Amino acid sequence: MSFNNLDTLYRQVIMDHYKNPRNRGTLADESVTIDMNNPTCGDRIELHLQVEDGTVKDAKFEGEGCSISMSSASMMTQAVKGKNVEDALEMSSIFSKMMLGEDVEDVDFDLGDIEALQGVSKFPARIKCATLAWKAMEKAVAADEEE
Repeated sequence: MSFNNLDTLYRQVIMDHYKNPRNRGTLADESVTIDMNNPTCGDRIELHLQVEDGTVKDAKFEGEGCSISMSSASMMTQAVKGKNVEDALEMSSIFSKMMLGEDVEDVDFDLGDIEALQGVSKFPARIKCATLAWKAMEKAVAADEEE
């Protein structure tokens, strides 16, 4: 597949998550809620994470922002559901490396739709948009461990 076709496919995946977000909403059960924002872009996310016995049982988000931040939140909630906390944090680390343009080809995880965001690394001003939800997930896991 040529670079232009791949770029077009990635844009379609990002826009699909933006227009049809997965896991949008809140959790009423025992969950950790983290509010974060990106003041330079105006992105805001409220992440709800339910962790039981070291596993992310559920993840939902609400918020507003650019297509990159909202699609990344949608992708992140899909990716971490059902994962143990260590794997979710490892995925976040891999995602951060990908945003910095580092090579992440030899990873133990199927990154799925998350790979569509790799082009963001070419636009430094947008990296915070893409990583906002992931940073919120890291804070939620840390807050859950403190309880």
